[in-house]
Parts: sequence; C-alpha cells; structure tokens
Amino acid sequence: MNTPDIVLSTTDYERLDALLAKLSTDSIGYDTLSQELDRASVVAPEQLPANVISMNSCVRFRLGNGKISTLTLVYPKDAGQSSNTISVLAPVGCALLGLKTGDTIVWPLPGGDMSTITVEDVVFQPEREGAYHR
Repeated sequence: MNTPDIVLSTTDYERLDALLAKLSTDSIGYDTLSQELDRASVVAPEQLPANVISMNSCVRFRLGNGKISTLTLVYPKDAGQSSNTISVLAPVGCALLGLKTGDTIVWPLPGGDMSTITVEDVVFQPEREGAYHR
C-alpha cells in the first residue's frame, strides 16, 4: 500500500514546526511529526482542499479492526480538554494530519502493532469555514 500524499496549510506547517522547535528530539512524537512535515505539500490556508484534515479539524476514521472514531485533531496543549480530541503528537493524530477523505495509511499504533487508518469524513475543517488563521 502506498503512503498517501499529505497537504498542510502554511499556518499549520509554521505552528507545527515551531512546536517541534520547542520539543526535545527524544520527545514522544517528535520524529514522526518531523517526518510528516518534511513530506508535506504546503499551500496557503485559502487553497487547502475542503476534504483535507488540518489542525482543529473533526474527522471520522476507521481503524483496521473496523472500529470507527470521530475525533478533533489538536495541538498537545489542547489534548484531553474533552474526550473527543487527539494530539497531533499521538500516533493516530500524526497519521491523520494532512490526509483527505478516502485516504488509507498503514501506521504504527501504541505497543508496536501496525494498523490501517482510513479517513471516512472530514466532519469539520476550520479553513472550509473561512477560519484561515485560527
């Protein structure tokens, strides 16, 4: 299975790059997020396709075991403020970043197991609603 291309807005890219600059290189999620930023195509927020997962997007996805979840992708400081958020530094959170509806990716889960993650729907995307600099 090929790894799908990812797209990020310049706003998300800059903020995530700044987040990495504040973290130690041995922090959980550092390497994975760094690799995702390196491979991303970056566009102006106004040009981000409406079906792409950006920061603060609410996404419905399916894991390889068939479990469907709906979570909002957030920065680490906002994770845990409600039960329906996931940090971009968490394995599944980082896997979702920049994917679009219909994409499937093979990704490591906590504990070392591999799973597929398929994006079912981008329920909410800030850029789609005109919130380009949230």
